[in-house]
Amino acid sequence: QSTWGLLQRKRMISRLMYVARLVAARSNVALPSVCSRSFLTARTYAPRMTNICGQMRRFSAYPSHKVLAMPNLSPTMTKGTISKWYKKEGDSFAPGDVLCDVETDKATVGFEMIENGVLAKIICPVGSKDVPLFAPVAVIVDNAKDVPAFENFKVEEASPAKAAAPAKKEPEKKEEAKPEAKAQAGDRVLVSPSAKKFAADNKVDLALVKGTGPKGRILKEDIQAYMEKSKKVEPEKPVAATPAAPKPVPQKPAALPGLPEFVDIELTNYKRVAAERLTEAKQTVPHFYVSIECEVDELLKLREELNKSSKSKISINDLLVKAAAQACKKVPDANSAWMGTFIRRYKDVDMCVAVQTPNGLIAPIVPRANLKGVEQIAFDTKALIEKSKANKLKPEEFIGGTFTISNAGMFGISQLISIVNPPQACILGVSQVEKVLLVDEAKIKTDKPWRIASKLMGTLSCDHRVVDGAVASEWTKEFKRLVENPHLMLLQPNKLIKQLFLSLIHI
Repeated sequence: QSTWGLLQRKRMISRLMYVARLVAARSNVALPSVCSRSFLTARTYAPRMTNICGQMRRFSAYPSHKVLAMPNLSPTMTKGTISKWYKKEGDSFAPGDVLCDVETDKATVGFEMIENGVLAKIICPVGSKDVPLFAPVAVIVDNAKDVPAFENFKVEEASPAKAAAPAKKEPEKKEEAKPEAKAQAGDRVLVSPSAKKFAADNKVDLALVKGTGPKGRILKEDIQAYMEKSKKVEPEKPVAATPAAPKPVPQKPAALPGLPEFVDIELTNYKRVAAERLTEAKQTVPHFYVSIECEVDELLKLREELNKSSKSKISINDLLVKAAAQACKKVPDANSAWMGTFIRRYKDVDMCVAVQTPNGLIAPIVPRANLKGVEQIAFDTKALIEKSKANKLKPEEFIGGTFTISNAGMFGISQLISIVNPPQACILGVSQVEKVLLVDEAKIKTDKPWRIASKLMGTLSCDHRVVDGAVASEWTKEFKRLVENPHLMLLQPNKLIKQLFLSLIHI
């Protein structure tokens, strides 16, 4: 149908509904609310439609738009904090552009766009804390000309405080205080002239009076009866309304006299959640620990030789990551996870490497570490550490993992006992390399039956629900064998290369 024909039909319907409302008003019949709505609203068309006079009519409060909600950026995320906006209101964006940074319980992650558009309104500014998941954070539009229309845009319960505030219970009113027949908004109250004057003189609300006249008309007698009934049932005098007292702000404990000055550091969302998770892990996971000392002289020699030809500088930690990954392949029970009702055993090793950042500790993942060479592990680890310190890790780069290694040797400690990171079953803590004096069995009958060796201590923290003492001992034994004989790690064939070789043979 043409626009002209559609308008003609809607005008006819609107006239009919006008007549119906007049008849209903005279007959004291309430019509549904839909009958009072204008039928000229062309909801099947765009928000704006040009009529035959050339004028523009807006049939919506706002132009076509989308409300962006707080995204779910990690499996354990329930709320987030807006730490930075990269776009301002009125700026356009393209697929792949980062709109803002969201601080989750794991790390700070960029909110990437998947379509073109224009940022029309920022609902949650920088510093908005604990924004619930899927709460509105911004409004986007397709056309930059529509941005000014959203200057005063408000989304109901867009504020995190409103969304989290519980509904207040209103005090129950006495039944006598409720009106017997209260007129609805827009309904006509039928009242006689004398009754109307009598009500005005006595300050009686006609909406509270039930009429007994024809078609519910209120008479003077009805008002008198209402006033007598009100005298018999005297409601309790309302207490003078006092402004609601603001919620008490939690006061920090006062400093005791004699203590030095101090500074209170506010917890970030990541540190707060990390503290809760570590506390829960320590209280609910049955930990036990197995420690072993490993000589690393051969490992240090191999590292020196590899760095002569390697493009990426190989560290001791890179070789330990490779050794731990190979030990997990040899003892797969250590490369498992507790899933509540069952144990999940992984076929490959996604190695989490603990990294200290300004925002706290995070463990980015080196995926399939058992299938990678030492040089590739060194390259991947270096890139992940740089991303971690710059808060540029993607969710898939730090969420998950099957085994964790935490090396604190650079801090000069002698032993590191770590907390298991659920649902993983094990985490390896590594100490510094120390020079120790050992008895040399080959020189036991000589004047100098000793030798100087380089040693480090590895402590395996285990979840006893998944790993028992025998499995932990077997894993540490295999790890020690690989560290003290590092050439064994290089001799093991790469799975991917082996598969490629077999496929070429078949061709």
